[in-house]
Amino acid sequence: MRGHTSRLAALAVPVYAELLSGVIASVIGTLWVAGLGGAAVAAVTLAGTVENLLLGLVLVVSSGTGVRLSHALGAGDHAEAARTTRAAWQLCAVGSLALAVPGFLLRDRLAGVFLDGEAAVRAAEYLTVAFPAFVLFFAQRVADELFKGAGDTRTPMRLALLSNALLLALDPLLILGGGPLPALGVPGAALALAASRAIAFAVTLRLRGRRPERRSEWRSRRRSGRPEPRPGAARATGAAGGTRAAAVRIVRAGAPFGLDFTARMAVGTAQLGLVAGFGVAAVAGYGVGYRVLLVVTMAFYALRQAAAIEAARLTGAGEDGALRSLRRDTGRLAALVGAVAALLSATLATPLTTLFTDDRAVAAQSVGFLRMAALYLLPYALVVALGGAYQAAGAGRPVVLAVLLGLGAQLATSAALSGPWGVSGVWLGPAVGAALQLALLAALTRDRAQPDSTPTPNPRTAATLDPKPKPKPDPKPQAAPLPSAAHAPQSLQPLE
Repeated sequence: MRGHTSRLAALAVPVYAELLSGVIASVIGTLWVAGLGGAAVAAVTLAGTVENLLLGLVLVVSSGTGVRLSHALGAGDHAEAARTTRAAWQLCAVGSLALAVPGFLLRDRLAGVFLDGEAAVRAAEYLTVAFPAFVLFFAQRVADELFKGAGDTRTPMRLALLSNALLLALDPLLILGGGPLPALGVPGAALALAASRAIAFAVTLRLRGRRPERRSEWRSRRRSGRPEPRPGAARATGAAGGTRAAAVRIVRAGAPFGLDFTARMAVGTAQLGLVAGFGVAAVAGYGVGYRVLLVVTMAFYALRQAAAIEAARLTGAGEDGALRSLRRDTGRLAALVGAVAALLSATLATPLTTLFTDDRAVAAQSVGFLRMAALYLLPYALVVALGGAYQAAGAGRPVVLAVLLGLGAQLATSAALSGPWGVSGVWLGPAVGAALQLALLAALTRDRAQPDSTPTPNPRTAATLDPKPKPKPDPKPQAAPLPSAAHAPQSLQPLE
């Protein structure tokens, strides 16, 4: 069976460029805000944290949309693909209002819970712009997944590059002022982000009118030499009901992705709290090291998205053997990327740190963190990438269970070792947690990784493999038979 490595790489590289461009734009934007003082930095940091927390809910819809669309197209069920698209936009509208309206009304209280004085005022100003513009963030995520679900990761990459390029241009103009534009400070940062997203989303809507899922399927068939399916010849997806039922399937498919992200965010916040107990230099060093690691961990998440797209498509097509092969190739590629990341983290910790700081105390903490992270990156890469493949194929529960137990062990280990080993003990916790996650994932998904003892033939080729002779046609005309139970629509098992 032909490997999936080249296909995974073709899908993952544009996703990596998309994710990395966002990281770079965020870092540069923070540098512009830093010139306004500590209160401004604190305000923008709080706003970013709030958006990341809301992202966990957005991922339920966006990730579920990509999985369900890829599943439907893999089965050749364009009716279900259309239902999924309609349901995704409806969920986006409802979710945006449910999150943005309360956030806007409670923005002053939210800022006051975490900050005080000038920082709280600046944070409220930022949120005044950010919450109404949240609909753009939500809608862009859903639109991106509609492209990705159709196998197109290049268009979301181009849109992200456009949005982040606009942000880089607008940030200094709206934050610090230039020409006829006044210096708006912190609200200017929020306006720059909203404007860049609005322009990119306008381009997205223009492109969405071309129905990329149909274009992608047509191109895929041309490359593979497969004929267009005859009317009614599409493999049954088991999807039933209308748009509301499709919305439920989206939420079920995306829930594991959202829960995974939210759990990691929560534990990361608690981890930062443990580091804060060792002083400002430790926190700053952790921040520098974390930004360096984003360059490599974004590759893990790019591979995760690629594996999820392919796994959902193969699941929809009923190609169980290819799905197992995909998992093997995903594991091998993740192991390679993780090993390279670990090697770079261990050997280049010092020169990479000097790119961000010349403070000796901060640099020492950053170097220590990066070298300890080398123990964590390989198992982490495997868990992240394989988790996407299993979740998109309907094995969300074991993945989430492995992640939750591993993160709990990570936090417990960091807290327990912080006493005898200091901050190094805190940094050792993620390595223990990632190793446990990987072990649990392997144990909990063992049955799914093994081939079935009685494999089910692919419905597209079953007819050619049937050894029984076809009966001779009866020359007498007969009444059309009633549809059998085998052709009746069946409810789809929820994608856990």
